[in-house]
Amino acid sequence: MNKKKLGLFVLIAALVVSYFLFDLGRFFSLDYFKGQHAAIEAYRAAHPWATAGMFFAIYVAVTALSFPGAAVLTLVAGAIFGLLTGLVIVSFASSIGATLAFLASRFLLRDWVQQRFGDRLKAINAGVEKEGGFYLFTLRLVP
Repeated sequence: MNKKKLGLFVLIAALVVSYFLFDLGRFFSLDYFKGQHAAIEAYRAAHPWATAGMFFAIYVAVTALSFPGAAVLTLVAGAIFGLLTGLVIVSFASSIGATLAFLASRFLLRDWVQQRFGDRLKAINAGVEKEGGFYLFTLRLVP
């Protein structure tokens, strides 16, 4: 593993360990948001763009690192921003987060997976090379 891959792996591992070590999951519960709803609404009223930007960044990070809490954040987006704005924020943030998760796993694990399962993946690799767009579209539709 080269230094770039190792650095990225260490960064991701540190973020995941921090999530569990500092019990950051408590901030992604409905009870927490119910208790903080008035404060969040007041901040959103005073700083609508900053709130949307912070929420977007948090949602991207949660999705990219595959932390539990995306479903709760989706509900919170609707409660804070309303249906239309919440839908737009969640749609773009979840797509970007999923793309980052894909790129990180491909960049970090591709060589190991090819080494270990290369003979079984020949058909899939050939299909992706031939019809990559269709594979991507199909994977995006799968929940």
